[in-house]
Order: sequence, then structure tokens, then C-alpha cells
Amino acid sequence: METIGTWWMWAGFFAIVLVMLAIDLFVVGGGKQHRVSFKEAATWSGIWVGVSFLFAGALWWYLDHSAGREIANTKTIEYITGYLIEKSLAIDNVFVWLMLFSFFAVPLELQKRVLVLGVLGAIVMRTIMIFAGVWLIAKFHWILYVFGAFLLITGIKMWWFADEKPDLENNPVIRWIRQHMKVTDELHGERFFVMREEAGKLVRYATPLFLVLILVEFTDLIFAVDSIPAIFAITTDPFIVLTSNIFAILGLRAMYFLLADMADRFSLLKYGLAMVLMFIGVKMLLIDIFKVPVVFSLGVVAAIIATSIILSLRKENQSASNTGSGSSNPDTV
Repeated sequence: METIGTWWMWAGFFAIVLVMLAIDLFVVGGGKQHRVSFKEAATWSGIWVGVSFLFAGALWWYLDHSAGREIANTKTIEYITGYLIEKSLAIDNVFVWLMLFSFFAVPLELQKRVLVLGVLGAIVMRTIMIFAGVWLIAKFHWILYVFGAFLLITGIKMWWFADEKPDLENNPVIRWIRQHMKVTDELHGERFFVMREEAGKLVRYATPLFLVLILVEFTDLIFAVDSIPAIFAITTDPFIVLTSNIFAILGLRAMYFLLADMADRFSLLKYGLAMVLMFIGVKMLLIDIFKVPVVFSLGVVAAIIATSIILSLRKENQSASNTGSGSSNPDTV
């Protein structure tokens, strides 16, 4: 599979990722137990997005000097489009995390450790899946049609079941863990396991926080199955696919705390994400018949996400206005 990535570009990218992870773990306080404020989350979300676009600028500058303006423009737009798609789909992942923490009643100050490990797990899983996908596409071109059909069906299902809430109580993963492990009823700080004495012996118990961690990693895997084929509709260059995907994930923890108190305001966003998946699925199915320009794909994805957010906020404001006007009217007899 052809790629613009040289050995030093790969090395530089992984060095950037390691530095950003170190900052997230030690500077931002990823390893410390504290409640992340909205200001802190907004600041670091802006920083992660800024770093991602600085990388896009550096990529364009290098390719412009080494490969020409046309290739520089094309590859940079592919990167930005892939980044936007992954970032948009990651919002749905954030909403699932919010639901998981709410279901297990995990306070905000205990959520950071789970999210740090969740992001690390997502980076490892997606790296493996991306290289596996690149290898499969290089060997079997027809698998692009399988990816396209999968995305189209997934988008239709997401639209159809947008308002349904998962039944976590009967989740098969949770049920399996409870059948094979002893689980405490209460949280024990940020600990995943505790030891308890039973009949004179110490027995290891998992805490509910461990169940949350397993489900966070499991949902990361499920969302990766959706999002990785989506970016292959934009480009099959492994360097562009991996960099755009990983940069979108790196700021996920900060974005989670940024959206923690606003999830209910984006009630229509899931419909927008469903439309994005359907559009990309159709684009992939037509890949050998008509190649949709990357610039057009970027515009469509951006327009769908922006429209769904604007309509969600408008719906929220209308509901608040109706509630406010209704409550202000005195009862009549």
C-alpha cells in the first residue's frame, strides 16, 4: 500500500503521541484524583485540536516542498476530513461513556483513571485494526464494498434506534463478568480490585469501576469497527488514516469532561452521525464507479454535523422557552 509516510515521519508522529500522552498523564493530572472543571476541559480540548491542526499545517508545508502543491493539498484535506469524521463519531462514544458512569453512579473525580486507560486502549486497538485494514484492502480490494455496506447498514440502524436506551442491567458483558468474578456493591476510590476476608482467606473482589473500565474498552472496540472503515472511504494511505484517527482520540478525555454537562442539549446529533455513516457508506460503494472529491466529502460531513448541532440547540432552546412560558402562567379556575 502506497503511503507518503517516511520512516522519520512515522517516528516523529509516534514521538508527538508519546509526548502528548505524557502531558495528559502527568501535567494535566491524568494520574491524580480530582474533579475536572469546565474551564480546564475547554482549555485542553482547544489545545488538542490546535496541535492536530498544527500537524496538518506541518504536513502541508513538508509535502508542498517535497511533492508539490497538488499532493500537499490533497493529502492535507484527506487528513482534515478523516480527523473531522473520527472526531464526530467520537462524540457518540463520549455519550455512551456518560451513560456508563451515570448507570454505575461514578462521581466525576473518580472517572479520570478509567478514561486515561480507555484512551490508551483505544489507541492500541485502533493502531492494530488500521494496519490490519490496510493489509486487507491491499490484498482484497473488494473488501471496500463490504466496509461500505456495513457503514450504510450501521447508519440506518443508528437512525432507526436513535432514541432507544441500551439495557445495561442485562448487558451480556456485565452478566458474564458477574458470573465469573466477585464484584463489590460499592466503589473503593479509584481501585479496580480489593481484597476481602472470607472464611479466613483473602478473596479478590472487582469493584464497579472495573466493570466500567471493561465496558469503556468494549465500546471503544465497537466504535472503532464503525469509524475505521469510514476513513478508508476517504483515503487508504496508512499514514493519513492512522494520524487523523489517533489525533482525534487524544483529545477525547478532555472532550468528555467538556460535554459532561451538555449531553442532553445535543439530542439530534445521533441522527447527524447516522447520516454521516450512510453518506460514507454510499461513497465507498461507489468508489469504482464515481470518486466523490475529498473536498466535497469534507463539506458534506462538516455541514451535517454543524446542522445537527444547531438544530439540537434550537430544539433545546424552544423546549426551555415553552417550559418557562408554561410555568409562568398562573393556573386558572
